[in-house]
Amino acid sequence: ATEEDLERTLFDVDPAVYCHVVISREKVVGMAIWHLNYSTWLGKHGMYLEDLFVEPEERGNGHGLALLRYLASICLERGYQRFQWWVLDWNKPAIEFYKSLGAIPMDEWTVFRSSGESLSKLSQV
Repeated sequence: ATEEDLERTLFDVDPAVYCHVVISREKVVGMAIWHLNYSTWLGKHGMYLEDLFVEPEERGNGHGLALLRYLASICLERGYQRFQWWVLDWNKPAIEFYKSLGAIPMDEWTVFRSSGESLSKLSQV
């Protein structure tokens, strides 16, 4: 992603992706980027957290928790029924952190992705 890509997608007049940051000592030390998803089972929107990042030297200071709490409050305020995200299987500290907050891993789903050449081939089917 280029700086222009981020400016266009995050700060356009009508964005479809949103970003919140944590500032400590006049420096951005964390961010959360999210967008809406939709559940046909519920007939309601939800929030999908695309990225949660806190600078390594700032981890353990409550910044990630503050971002997650803020996003959860947006969900409740706007009537979003689900707040979900992915975490890599090897990221044990993140998995334990999320579990400590009451988040439940959804192991019955397999993520599929099509990009690059496979996306081109799929478009021709």
